[in-house]
Amino acid sequence: MALENSVSDFNGVHYFSQGWKLVRLPVIRRFVVMPLLINIVMLGGAFTWLFYRLGDWIPRLMAHIPDWLQWLSYLLWPLSVIAIVLVFSYFFSTLANLIAAPFCGLLAEQLEGRLTGKPLPDSGWVGLVKDVPRIMKRELQKLGYYLPRAIGLLLLYFIPGFGQTVAPVLWFLFSAWMLSVQYCDYPFDNHKVPFQQMRNALRQHKTANMQFGALISLFTMIPILNLAIMPVAVCGATAMWVDRYRPQLARTGVR
Repeated sequence: MALENSVSDFNGVHYFSQGWKLVRLPVIRRFVVMPLLINIVMLGGAFTWLFYRLGDWIPRLMAHIPDWLQWLSYLLWPLSVIAIVLVFSYFFSTLANLIAAPFCGLLAEQLEGRLTGKPLPDSGWVGLVKDVPRIMKRELQKLGYYLPRAIGLLLLYFIPGFGQTVAPVLWFLFSAWMLSVQYCDYPFDNHKVPFQQMRNALRQHKTANMQFGALISLFTMIPILNLAIMPVAVCGATAMWVDRYRPQLARTGVR
């Protein structure tokens, strides 16, 4: 899978499509199983439940719209549905990623070794067990970064008219960024790149990372396809790490 063109030619769409190709490599299939199963259980169950609850939630949300904005209900109704699905999909994706984090990190390291021909020290299941406390601490860092911003956006929904119109757009952009952070962090963390340094590195290629995260967000809302999105996103993010960030940031002597 060596690169033949300059990495500057590759955007987030490229790495997302690479994820679908890389996830099928025979050598890493066994490392895909656990993230895939966790994602199927979490997102499959969550979206089944959401399907039966939307009929109750939408009328309650629309009841907050003042009378003078009722003429916009034809626009606000679909935006409200999109907003609920966005928030719901990101919340359960975050929960699934928290549970699957050790397995996603293992998948990222095995794929990196395949792409570079240089496996990380202590790679494999033994290294995974040893690194679980550090990995979970990193997940809590991401959660601490996410929660204050997410709460601020959710409060916008309670502003009549404005909230229901603007908040879904802002939430989609925020989700795109956070999903890029979430999945790109696995290969960064395998090399113990600090969380702040990782975010700064991603901002240098923010357009590509927003494209990558936006596609993950969109596919997370699509039934059936969203069940496979976790390992696909890990693989795409790992390919991006190898191409764009590894030459400058990799610490190959640590794991």
